[in-house]
Amino acid sequence: MISRERKGDYLGRTIQVIPHITNEIKDRIKKVAAVSRAQVVLVEIGGTVGDIESLPFLEAVRQFRLDAGQNNVLYAHLTLVPYIKVAGEMKTKPTQHSVGTLREIGIQPDILICRSEKSLSMELKEKISLFCSVPQEAVIEAKDVDSIYQLPLIFKDQSLDRLILKHFGIRARPSTLKNWEKSVVEKAVSPRHKTRIAVVGKYIGLQDAYKSIYEALAHAGIANDCRVEVEKIDSEDIDKEGAEHYLRNVCGILVPGGFGSRGIEGKIKSVEYARTKRLPFFGICLGMQCAVIEFARNICGLKGADSSEFAPDTRDPVISLLKEQEDVEDMGGTMRLGAYPCQISPNTRAQCCYRKRLIEERHRHRYEFNNKYRRLMEKKGMVFSGIYPKKNLVEIVELPGHPFFMAVQFHPEFKSKPDKAHPIFRDFIKCALKIKR
Repeated sequence: MISRERKGDYLGRTIQVIPHITNEIKDRIKKVAAVSRAQVVLVEIGGTVGDIESLPFLEAVRQFRLDAGQNNVLYAHLTLVPYIKVAGEMKTKPTQHSVGTLREIGIQPDILICRSEKSLSMELKEKISLFCSVPQEAVIEAKDVDSIYQLPLIFKDQSLDRLILKHFGIRARPSTLKNWEKSVVEKAVSPRHKTRIAVVGKYIGLQDAYKSIYEALAHAGIANDCRVEVEKIDSEDIDKEGAEHYLRNVCGILVPGGFGSRGIEGKIKSVEYARTKRLPFFGICLGMQCAVIEFARNICGLKGADSSEFAPDTRDPVISLLKEQEDVEDMGGTMRLGAYPCQISPNTRAQCCYRKRLIEERHRHRYEFNNKYRRLMEKKGMVFSGIYPKKNLVEIVELPGHPFFMAVQFHPEFKSKPDKAHPIFRDFIKCALKIKR
């Protein structure tokens, strides 16, 4: 419990720093707009209206409208219209209250997007419009659907795109979403095939921990006209009970990123299972590091091989910090963040996936492959098919002759789209479809 005095002190300190935070947020929005040269920049503020954590962000977008001009900023508010099953009616009070709270801090929504289980009646739309001071045509229904990718069709039917363009004074040619409906929605809702993929992680219990991974797998499923059934498996369980117990019924194994030593041995056992059972394997960030450790231990004969992150005294740190990182005390200062180029080697699976020699991918990690062990691993059959040329850092590893064994140091899930799946995810699922379980 936090005392009333401490709560008051926390609130007071938060209010004091709001001017500094809001200016920083506004500067970042302007910088994004300038760098991207985009006509429209989308800014999403998560959380719930009224939460203290959201105050600086809401204040920033309130001020931003004054800075940028009334017609250059549009406020769209996502709100809930709950259905009370016992009473058989929908309630607009939560929407009225959230809009009221926004208006108290100086933000009047231009568009309301109303999340609901059932369709909004004309009467309900009129009521929301009246009490929230929003034009009736700007009260947009977001009814629950089978696939989130159906929502653009629903919004298009309600002319949400026209409302937004009209507000900004942007002229656009008439358009349809027929291609989206055919190439994305139909394959997401009624795919012809299916496959089962195990995601072996250490944060499986947290619903949104691997959200980007799950979405990228769904995108790859759409690209292959396939439903991807994700088996979420805690790596600590594999460490306790063995890989066979959990992985014998899956068609592919993905080991995602993470930090810290917990659950690492379970991830390494999952890599070994995929390699020896010839199941399609895809490792991301820490997943790549686990793949390297497994290969070093079981193929290269370095039984004590490990990462210096988990075992600082290991004799064979196949994963370690770079020399220039070792004396940096600030953890953030040792991280490789953002987009980096990667040179792809010819005649590799990586080149087959990307179909080009130079790519750019996003990173968020500290430890790197130790080039001291590169020649040994190449001799034993591992191919280093992607390299960051400036510092000769390993970005992609793969095993030739395996149905699909790739691991990357970056985060490809961040660049995947529903109508354009990331090439590695796409080919991973394509290979998984060949496995019959």
